[in-house]
Amino acid sequence: MDKILSKIPPFEPGSVWLVGAGPGDAGLLTLYAYEALRQADVLVYDALVGQDILELTGPGTILEYAGKRGGKPSPKQNDITERLIALAREGKRVIRLKGGDPYIFGRGGEEALTLAAHNIPFRVIPGISSGVGGLAYAGIPLTHRETNSAVTFLTGHDASGEVPDVNWEYIAKGSPVIVVYMGVRHIRSITERLIRHGRSQDESVAIVFRATTKDQKIVVSTLANAAQDVEKSNLKPPALIVIGEVVKLRPDLDWFDRYLASEIED
Repeated sequence: MDKILSKIPPFEPGSVWLVGAGPGDAGLLTLYAYEALRQADVLVYDALVGQDILELTGPGTILEYAGKRGGKPSPKQNDITERLIALAREGKRVIRLKGGDPYIFGRGGEEALTLAAHNIPFRVIPGISSGVGGLAYAGIPLTHRETNSAVTFLTGHDASGEVPDVNWEYIAKGSPVIVVYMGVRHIRSITERLIRHGRSQDESVAIVFRATTKDQKIVVSTLANAAQDVEKSNLKPPALIVIGEVVKLRPDLDWFDRYLASEIED
């Protein structure tokens, strides 16, 4: 382990590392992310980063919350990026810690472009995206040889907070498996669009809440009933929506719930 960690590049003062925290389980952090947390002077973190991950920071690390949650008062993106620049110019080693992966619906690209424009040295540490790790913990493989050879990742809302203006017909007809991030608020509109453009009302859907954590809950439904089943569940985001035949594999592949059940019995 020490040999691997010794090869991690030094975290230089005056630089910003955009770090992916993964989908929730602290054990899914990369070694680079873990080492960066130990060295950082300041940690600017998102709403979806758990307390167990924050506790991995060094004793002198300053924690600054910059969480953005839909429908709630949140820091403006420009303010967050300006804060990163100001901290770096003070000579701090700054981590911008994001749930999942910084470059997958995480605004990491926006922040990196602004840092580059201001000549702030930065590094990107990828994380396991919730659309990959979260579904694995839900017992749903993204691909399976007998069901699909393609996947579409889609955000459930655009920059204005509305349903994204994408070609829903192409998505409905062209992708056997669709994974929607941040889509619970618009789940009715999303499922209606897919049905309107040719998806079967009976197609399997799973909504995975708080993926990879001890609070993980899953609603399994159909495209026609998903919105009302989510409403009945009273479960709240964060959540992922996955649509496709791979959902039917969950009864055999649901290792995580069985693992938690065995822990409780022990």
